[in-house]
Amino acid sequence: MKLKLYAAAALALLAGVAAAQDIKVGVTLSATGPAASLGIPERNTFALLPRTIAGHKVDYIVLDDGSDTTTAVKNTRKLITEDKVDVVVGSTVTPNSLAMIDVAAETETPMISMAASSRIVEPMDAKRRWVFKTPQNDQQMATVIVSDMLRRGIKSVGFIGFTDAYGEGWWTTFSLIAEGRGLRIVGNERYQRTDTSVTGQILKIMAAKPDAVLIAGSGTPAALPQKTLKERGYTGTIYQTHGVANNDFLRVCGKDCEGTLLPAGPVLVADQLPADNPVRKSALAYVAAYEKEHGKGSVSTFGGHAWDAGVLLQHALPTAAKKAKPGTKEFRAALRDALEGVKEAAGAHGIFNMSPTDHLGLDQRAAVMVEIKNGAWRLIK
Repeated sequence: MKLKLYAAAALALLAGVAAAQDIKVGVTLSATGPAASLGIPERNTFALLPRTIAGHKVDYIVLDDGSDTTTAVKNTRKLITEDKVDVVVGSTVTPNSLAMIDVAAETETPMISMAASSRIVEPMDAKRRWVFKTPQNDQQMATVIVSDMLRRGIKSVGFIGFTDAYGEGWWTTFSLIAEGRGLRIVGNERYQRTDTSVTGQILKIMAAKPDAVLIAGSGTPAALPQKTLKERGYTGTIYQTHGVANNDFLRVCGKDCEGTLLPAGPVLVADQLPADNPVRKSALAYVAAYEKEHGKGSVSTFGGHAWDAGVLLQHALPTAAKKAKPGTKEFRAALRDALEGVKEAAGAHGIFNMSPTDHLGLDQRAAVMVEIKNGAWRLIK
């Protein structure tokens, strides 16, 4: 009897050691609320990521923050303090991600954001050294937009964006690049993600008679200004940001989206990329994996950001696991260092080359210009 008890105790101890060495990835994303059309494909993508890396079982603990900043922070703290995760991935939107930085830095836990603003990782400081992200910076996408505007002979632009950090980040970046290259900005308006009308703002912009209008929104709420512009008879060129690159936006915006121009990650038009495009192969790999589970045409760029977080982890976790055991402070520090050292990691959106001063690691290969044509995405070559 004593031998059986000893054996049972030994097995329990071994099981506890094995469980302690599992790698835990905590995720908070916006599967409900205004950003749900972004967060749902992200959530779907985490189900596709590998469950074993470097010989360790990987547990993904996924929470919904409802597109709410306070909830995102609570989720982050719960994942770190209660679930004892080794890394946090999230959130879906910029305001949530910015709010999470303090928790990640305070607990010295690596964080990979799936939101776009460059302010998530810039300027580099003691807090942001723990933070990485996968979506292209505003500067990269704004540069693509401005170049396209100049190519089309556009001289004046009206701007309308979210009242939050996403809209403000785009205004700061776009206005600087646009004015620096000779474009005249004739309007700067804002609206809430939850607004049901932007008529007043659109009428102000239209009164200035801009050649083009840039809408700095994300997800389905970005359709509201566009539909209002069309309803009010605007005939100029309409640009959106890469924050609308999913099928739910096409569905909500409908015929009012026809002819819209936007920058996007290559994954959105992966099958249209030239054979020699360096991102084509890795982008198509994600498309194939996602569409196998969710059907043809179901891919969005936002799920691609979650996939790329997985790509970064697949490159960094083996290095960290050689230096420390998962579940420890030393492992989290080693993982942070390994993420900073990722080189030539091919993802759905581009090729990642991180450094101590660059926690995004993407170059202009991560951006293409796209037009909405006949209700679908078309690569502008």
